[in-house]
Amino acid sequence: MTAQIVLITGANKGLGFETARILGRDGATVLIGARSAGAGEKAAAVLRGEGIDARFVRIDVTVPESAEAAAERIGQEHGRLDVLVNNAGITTTDASDPATITPPSRVAPDLVRAAFDTNVFGVVAVTNAMLPLLRRSPAGRIVNVSSHLSLLARVGDPSFHGPNLLPYNTSKSALNAVTVAYARELAGTPIKVNAAAPGFCATDLNGHTGVRPAAQGAAVIADVARLGAHGPTGALIDEDGRIPW
Repeated sequence: MTAQIVLITGANKGLGFETARILGRDGATVLIGARSAGAGEKAAAVLRGEGIDARFVRIDVTVPESAEAAAERIGQEHGRLDVLVNNAGITTTDASDPATITPPSRVAPDLVRAAFDTNVFGVVAVTNAMLPLLRRSPAGRIVNVSSHLSLLARVGDPSFHGPNLLPYNTSKSALNAVTVAYARELAGTPIKVNAAAPGFCATDLNGHTGVRPAAQGAAVIADVARLGAHGPTGALIDEDGRIPW
């Protein structure tokens, strides 16, 4: 059986790295997408030391030409892509201590633009670049890493006391809409497009203040990447299954 080809953006650490580890242990060839060659090569080397077929692919999701160059390389070396995990993401404001989070009225617009550039526009650029390769897969999967903080019904509830991160929360809400848009376009094809909510995991994104290990959140992402033919598309999924947007 031919190994799956999996590209994970922001895979040199945190959720992306742990997702690569899980899917690599399944036998997939995991492409470690990262901006830094040093960090990406190091992460791939660690996984190869564990017997995983891991290879670094340079990709800066904020530069469409970088995504296109990565797609060209993947096409030349592998001929197709089976799974794309759009994991790379940023907050642009401190999410490690709710007491010090900048309130929305004091957030500079440039910080919101930066968050959208990576968390939304970057996903669009990478997805568009990789779609021709995903169409060559017998069962392509796109997984966008979202967050429970994207849920308007949840964060809008007066009883909710989670972090009010204007750049991050709003960009992840937009990412949900992006997920649905691609799922609608690709309905009726073998490609499924879903979002994963891994939970509050300890990563660099939050200064490792998360209450769950990254591996636990990565298991959610990996499960969405493994969805079978009868699985949903256009859904937001956490460890308990499909949840309302």
